[in-house]
Amino acid sequence: MKKKLLSTLLVGAMAASLVACGQPNTDQANTNTADGAATADGSSVRLLNGKPEIDSQLQDLAKLYNEETGNTLVVETIGGDTNAADELKKMYQADNMPDIFVIEANQADTWDGMLADLSGSAWTDKTEFELENDSMGTIGFPYTVEATALGYNADVLEAAGIDPSTLTSPAAYKEAFETLDSKKDELGIKAVLGWCAEPANLGWSSGTHVFGQYLDAGLKADDTTYIDLLNDGGQIDKDRMKDFAEFIGMMNQYSDPELLVDGTYDAQVAGFTAGDYAFITQGNWCVTSPDDVDFECGFAPYAFEDGIDTIIAGPPSYWVAYNDGNVDGAKEFFEWCAGDSAQNILVNDAGLVSPFDDCQYEAVNPFYKSMKSYIDAGKFSGWHTMLKKDGLQNVTCQVFADYAQGKLDADSFVSTIESVIKDYYAN
Repeated sequence: MKKKLLSTLLVGAMAASLVACGQPNTDQANTNTADGAATADGSSVRLLNGKPEIDSQLQDLAKLYNEETGNTLVVETIGGDTNAADELKKMYQADNMPDIFVIEANQADTWDGMLADLSGSAWTDKTEFELENDSMGTIGFPYTVEATALGYNADVLEAAGIDPSTLTSPAAYKEAFETLDSKKDELGIKAVLGWCAEPANLGWSSGTHVFGQYLDAGLKADDTTYIDLLNDGGQIDKDRMKDFAEFIGMMNQYSDPELLVDGTYDAQVAGFTAGDYAFITQGNWCVTSPDDVDFECGFAPYAFEDGIDTIIAGPPSYWVAYNDGNVDGAKEFFEWCAGDSAQNILVNDAGLVSPFDDCQYEAVNPFYKSMKSYIDAGKFSGWHTMLKKDGLQNVTCQVFADYAQGKLDADSFVSTIESVIKDYYAN
């Protein structure tokens, strides 16, 4: 029977943006096809990829697609320093839209009438995670499931005598952070935490993923309490936000100071994979291969209130088909992509977690075991951060940066972020 566990999350769309997970900024397109050149016939489909970390795997996917079907998939990967969402706007204005691209949940209405309805596709019977929209129907193909929480180095925690399963309260984290900090030399770590609040390069992380913990940590997957409050004119729960602010303050205190205010995504991930940090504020996208680390990885919740024991998990992004593009070709590719050959590459080579029930491959992602344990136990919250007003992260991230720089305390963090959010929703 087709599962609909997260149906309430998916109405209106739930996805990360082209820039949400992984290296966020882009510069130039790396375009390849199975035969080295794009073709203009009806069997050619262009896919705009905003995840440069899996470019080579998607190029392999394109090659295999051509070998098995005779069709051509042109993968155009955006990388460097140009925002991929901005690049998509330029492509639209130039009448040069790809057939397949990625949208953000709160951008679904922006594309109203321009996305193909994928309802009735066979692959929708194999997943609970298709993206549905009230007016457009089934508009999104899920190519992965991702999770975000506090990633940890299990070997370091074990050496420090810390059981990650006990990290379900602020007090437990305070004790753990103090222990790790006092044993940095003994443990061979540079800092307790790899957390960066630099707004220009990592505003998408603080303003979307970390802020998303305020919205969802500890809640059931279909609980929309705080996103509903937020979207009702930009309201917040001040008591919950104060608890969240105090937890972020503790993160500021124990993060690598060089990374905290002036770091980059690459530096953050490199520090964690090198064993310099016991924790990292990212998701399973930051480490995709067991070859990237020589330690066991796991997830722990952002327990800024007593009893919080969930991670945020679900499809962070979806491929959608442009209505004026090669819709039939896109549908054919989606059907093939849900099958065994494509899933083999996406799971075993790209390190993604399959959203399809019949996938026989276990993800090689080092966070997969921990991530799956939360999902299997029902200990996961929704990606409601992707349903906030589009662009909100671009203003809230500056509040995180000011807090990290010592310009705000916990109380002024709450009052400032409340004011910023209200102003943004008012405009």
